[in-house]
Amino acid sequence: MRILVSNDDGVHSPGLHTLARVAQRFGDVRVVAPDVEQSAMSHAITVRRPLHYTQTRIEGIEAYRVDGTPADCVALGAHHWDKVDLVLTGINLGLNIGHNIWHSGTVAAAKQASFLGIPAVAFSAPVDEAGAEPDFSALEPYVAEVIETFLATPRMPLLNANFPLEPKGLRWTRMSVRHYEGLVIPGEDPMGRRHYWFAERPRERVEPDTDRWAIEQGYGSLTPLRLDLTDGDRLAQVLDERPDPEA
Repeated sequence: MRILVSNDDGVHSPGLHTLARVAQRFGDVRVVAPDVEQSAMSHAITVRRPLHYTQTRIEGIEAYRVDGTPADCVALGAHHWDKVDLVLTGINLGLNIGHNIWHSGTVAAAKQASFLGIPAVAFSAPVDEAGAEPDFSALEPYVAEVIETFLATPRMPLLNANFPLEPKGLRWTRMSVRHYEGLVIPGEDPMGRRHYWFAERPRERVEPDTDRWAIEQGYGSLTPLRLDLTDGDRLAQVLDERPDPEA
């Protein structure tokens, strides 16, 4: 099995190295990751300049760095390595749950694989309040369990996996959807220039059985995702109430 590993935190991220090591238990591994951090890039792709694909080394694993986005990395990685069987992305430094899925580069890299017809799993873990990294070695058994579960689950193209700092198990979940109050916080830099920070505050409580709920309860969250964003219920409703005019 050929396993392509990528992320959005950059090729030197310890989470990426941990994921690549665990992936070696399941097949041949190649890392293709951004040369610098590309967090919150969502599914951006590079179209107005060329990209560079440069070989590097990660603990004996064949690896390449790309001066582009996470989605660029997966596209180039799949191009240079025929018949990739599985793409794994992460382990991200920071959770990708709820609305964060929309702008996550880690999830977008896995989505890019799914666009190419390659099954993919995105992995994320929290940093603490001081910004310290999680104990990735303690997460390795759970990463392996997620990969085993994914491979044993037929016809699942895309999975988003998140871990708390000390998981006590895994749970299947749905995406947490909450509305937020957007905040713009003004400030001033040392040169006296005005600047702004974006922040947010949730309006609703955490919904049971969601990814956010699982993390708060101490469980790893496994959320199947899909590329089709169509609201099927709403589409059926409008077609029933206001059918398309006849041609």
